Amino acid sequence: MHWIDWAVIGLYSVGLLALGYLFREQKDKRDYFLGGRSLGWFSMGMSVMASQLSAISFISAAAFVGMKQGGGMQWLTFEFAVPLAMIFLMVVLVPPLYRAGIVSVYSWLETRFSPATRLLLSGVFQFSRAFATGIMIYTVALVLASVMDIPMWQTILLSGVVTIIYSWQGGMKAVVWGDVVQMLILLAGIVLCIAYGLHLQGGWEAFVARVDRERLEAVPFNRGVGEGQEFGFWPMLIGGFFLYISYYGCDQSQAQRALSGKSLKEVRRALLFNGLFRFPVTLAYCFMGLIVGTFAFGTPEFLEQIPADQPDRMIPLFIINYLPVGVIGLLLVAILAAAMSSLSSAINSLSAATLEDFVARRRPLDAATQVAWSRRLTLAWGVACIGLAFSAGRIAPTVIEAINKVGSAFYGPIVATFILGILSRRAHARAVNAGLIAGVAANLFIWQSGLPVFWIWWNFIGAAITLALGYGLSRVWAPSGKKEPALPPHTTESWWVPENGVLLAWFVLIVWFSLNLKDWL
Repeated sequence: MHWIDWAVIGLYSVGLLALGYLFREQKDKRDYFLGGRSLGWFSMGMSVMASQLSAISFISAAAFVGMKQGGGMQWLTFEFAVPLAMIFLMVVLVPPLYRAGIVSVYSWLETRFSPATRLLLSGVFQFSRAFATGIMIYTVALVLASVMDIPMWQTILLSGVVTIIYSWQGGMKAVVWGDVVQMLILLAGIVLCIAYGLHLQGGWEAFVARVDRERLEAVPFNRGVGEGQEFGFWPMLIGGFFLYISYYGCDQSQAQRALSGKSLKEVRRALLFNGLFRFPVTLAYCFMGLIVGTFAFGTPEFLEQIPADQPDRMIPLFIINYLPVGVIGLLLVAILAAAMSSLSSAINSLSAATLEDFVARRRPLDAATQVAWSRRLTLAWGVACIGLAFSAGRIAPTVIEAINKVGSAFYGPIVATFILGILSRRAHARAVNAGLIAGVAANLFIWQSGLPVFWIWWNFIGAAITLALGYGLSRVWAPSGKKEPALPPHTTESWWVPENGVLLAWFVLIVWFSLNLKDWL
């Protein structure tokens, strides 16, 4: 790489450190973890998208669309449930959590159900999020190290140390505004890869003439049951709906953004923004993968550089070999930015959950002590995630798929627990905890027994079992200690608001667009 590219990476890193220094003053834990509840819809929306559209999406999703066997534009089906999930979040899940004025979403569960429910779900979140983040850093570092010809440990430390420092100093405000910058760089990177990929093939018409038509099939109507029966319309719509309402509403790494808004109106706008703009961004990096993959299959010297068993190297190798000096640095920054965004969100939310659900749960802390503990825990979780990244090489290569399965085994039962707490006055801790355990157990049985059920269905299966048992047992079992639930259900939000109509129309539009995509190219 040219020194100019290294200079671009260096300037970006210095800029993030300066951002953390700018937001270094915090008064208490609410200021540190929620930005003083002062965030507007744009910064929240961009931050949510940046942390969700990670480096794995930029690298692996593009490789899936453009190069992997059995891949293609069917990746778009992951987005179908997003607008519907945003409607449910705006009406049911987010308002009561926001009004509770909490830092950790799991603390709400103790008020509504029991300490055991809170500690169990917070512990599951902390374990799974730290594990997934470490694997993500390792995966990105492995790919970048191979194409940049530098030791992998340097790549891990470059992204890890910078992220830890600015997150440690600036708290949620640094994380969110860092995400905004990173999202803009990521979008610029996608546009540049598309532009150069088309240019190298002689333009749009030349690309359309060469593209593999089978990869343009975006909506297979599979059931998600059986070998090769994945990415079907119904499993991605139904399973994806429960996945997204749980991820955005009940996973601390995402829900913490909603808790940071200056008002519930701003939070709804942020969710609307995410519901509308996630599909265009996903469509853009899918087209990037399709264009670069088509170029690779038509350019033998480039194709030979991509290991058959490591198609994830396609995008980084394209950047290194075919883009000009300076642009290379910017695009490598885009990949690093996506990784840093996921890492910063993870360590901030992990430290928030640890402080709220374990450290400060039984003893009050003054404001200065809250900030001190917040920073200590941010540093500790940052080091832990980096440590997991260094250890990931000794873990089986199937672990990345396992991360998706672990998440889906828990997401459905978790969101069902919140739904019962919000919508049912009758539901109580004894019955809901039994339903939660049964839902997780059913998903783990499906996984370990080898039943050919696509993992995205597990989100629905676990939620359905938890809802049915949690509510049903609440009707026949007396609450533990014969106490009534502490909180009444919250059903004050109206379904009939303009935002919901827009999102419903957008859902129909993106499905229609995806169904007709192959005929338009």
